[in-house]
Amino acid sequence: MVETYLADLEARIDPAVEDELLGSWQQFCDGQASPGIFAPRRRQSSPPGVEWPRVWVNDALDQPERMVLQQLGGCSAALASGSGAVLNVRSNFGTGILASLFGVTAFPMERELDTLPTNYPVVGGKEGIQRLLDRGVPDTRRQLMAKVLAMGAYYLELFQRYPKIQRYVQIYHPDFQGPIDNVELLWGSGLFLDLVDDPDQVSALLGLVTDTYIQSMRAWFELVPPRGETSAHWGLLHRGHVMLREDSLMNLSPSIYRDLILPHDQRIFDEFGGGAIHFCGRGTHFISHLSGLRGLAAINLSQPELNDMEKIYRFTVDRGINLLDLKHSAAESALARGRDLHGRVHCGFS
Repeated sequence: MVETYLADLEARIDPAVEDELLGSWQQFCDGQASPGIFAPRRRQSSPPGVEWPRVWVNDALDQPERMVLQQLGGCSAALASGSGAVLNVRSNFGTGILASLFGVTAFPMERELDTLPTNYPVVGGKEGIQRLLDRGVPDTRRQLMAKVLAMGAYYLELFQRYPKIQRYVQIYHPDFQGPIDNVELLWGSGLFLDLVDDPDQVSALLGLVTDTYIQSMRAWFELVPPRGETSAHWGLLHRGHVMLREDSLMNLSPSIYRDLILPHDQRIFDEFGGGAIHFCGRGTHFISHLSGLRGLAAINLSQPELNDMEKIYRFTVDRGINLLDLKHSAAESALARGRDLHGRVHCGFS
């Protein structure tokens, strides 16, 4: 069944169209896009020759063929609409991949929600956390990481029979979150008190999680090496090789980020040649520290309406840091005020 859809996608990929699109993305990554909003599109659409199925998230978690169809379905949709999304797929197992290595229990969502699973916190509270610290870095090829790596190998095996898919469909790294987001997944909501009451234990877990992140990402890149100096993620392209998630930061003070968390983010960027950062919610209060990360090439923020966007622009596009998939309304409002975006704001998917 999978081969039918792979053959359909292979037939529809036009190398000239994809090379042109990737060239425009490369210019954007290099800071050479035209002034205004960067909103690329393919110069022609390519409708499917077969009807692609809808694949529910839960159905794909334990069925590799269904995950292939789920992920390549996004590529098919991009070709059919002529969008500017880079063709990409991932091992799509949710936010709890790294947390699973520490033995926590998965929390699957109802099938009808069509949403990826997360996990329950560590059993035993702070005593349970201390047991994790005492054990050190876990085996990074077990639990969900075993599925992640097996899925990556399956993509590689399938794609080698389809040269255009192999060339243009990028396999991007799984959702390893970021150090503080993984700490919250393991610790639970009590983290936000213990950041003040017991910062030493929090700092120790941040160090352990960062070590685990680095070893896990090394295992991933041994299987699926980065392509040059840029990486695809969510249909976007950015310089560097990782996309860190910082959703937990909206609840934390700038000083906590600067003193406790930023050094761990920096370790990851230094290890993997920099990259991009995603955060939901409000990031105005920590953007000045975030923008100082060596190797930070781009930021993806999902809710500009919750942010002081002028401050965001000052610490991103004015400093050569791209904004990815910003809502059109936010970018257009800035341009209407005469705000120079330096050709570093991408809009298109939101």
